[in-house]
Amino acid sequence: MLLFYTLKALLSNLFFLLFCTVNFAQENAVYIEDFRDAKVIYADLGMSTAPFTIRNNYSNSIRKISYKNNFKPILGIGFAYKWFSMRVAFPVLGNVRPKADYGETRQFNLGIDYTYKKVYLDLEYKILDGYAIKDATAWDTSQNSLYPNEIKPETGAFNFSFNTWYFDNVNFKMNALLGKRAHFKQKVQTWYLKGTCNVFGIENGNKSIIPIQLQNPANSQTQAINFSSIDFGLVPGYAYANRFKNWQISGWFGLGGVIQGKVYTLPNSSTRGFLGLAPRYDIRFIAGYSTDEVFLMFVTDFDNKSIRFNDLVYRQYYYSLKLVGGYRFNQSKNKQAKAKKKSY
Repeated sequence: MLLFYTLKALLSNLFFLLFCTVNFAQENAVYIEDFRDAKVIYADLGMSTAPFTIRNNYSNSIRKISYKNNFKPILGIGFAYKWFSMRVAFPVLGNVRPKADYGETRQFNLGIDYTYKKVYLDLEYKILDGYAIKDATAWDTSQNSLYPNEIKPETGAFNFSFNTWYFDNVNFKMNALLGKRAHFKQKVQTWYLKGTCNVFGIENGNKSIIPIQLQNPANSQTQAINFSSIDFGLVPGYAYANRFKNWQISGWFGLGGVIQGKVYTLPNSSTRGFLGLAPRYDIRFIAGYSTDEVFLMFVTDFDNKSIRFNDLVYRQYYYSLKLVGGYRFNQSKNKQAKAKKKSY
């Protein structure tokens, strides 16, 4: 009996020691290399676009009409040091698509983000004016094969979003994910919960959004000059980051839903509103190369918005792709100074 209790005590102490060792190793593991003390200068070149579709039973052959915007490449130049960060962006070159087929889109974006411990907050405001309906020859005889799209300069989209992400693992940091002021040193994975609030929609001045040839007199929704919504909800997901030598891959994926208040406005200014549910996904992917001094990252961001009025469904797809590269000044000196300080 004495031997039994002695073995039990030894095993208990062994498991306790092993548990403490593992926890100590996890707590003291270095997951991120931070370059906060380095002066970082960078540039990015990319595109941001927001096409949308409107589905309905228009006729025997037409179920969906697609609206495309004509965007320009965006060049950004930024600087970061300690708590200070600044970026200036402006369009460069010409429109990506021919103006004769797609017109011209006027675009304005404003974004603010902030990280506090396990929480990342993001506020974004977008306005786009000027769209074209693809392949309008299917219902409009005034269009021809040379110019098949119907240009709609008064059609515009707007989106205001406030989002928060809670990452369960404190080692999953947005600075390391973006790769400018930090990068990961080893694998980090976590579940997360995103809270989202959005105000968004499309409008066409005082004219109907859907072409008159496809409108149904018995369905007032097809005559609307505005579709808009305010919604809020939760999106759970999974985030992952890893580093292979100087190459890093990271991102997240989530799927959830929102409670949505939605309205449409008719040409006579009367408005009709409804309450419902809508799905939401949350996708981000970033990959690239990063050393102590230089970095080059391919950054993607995807966002979807949708409103359903019975058989009529409006879906907007916001997405951006860009290449971000930069240099961290004095990083080697900073690391040498820190190492010398630790040696004393």
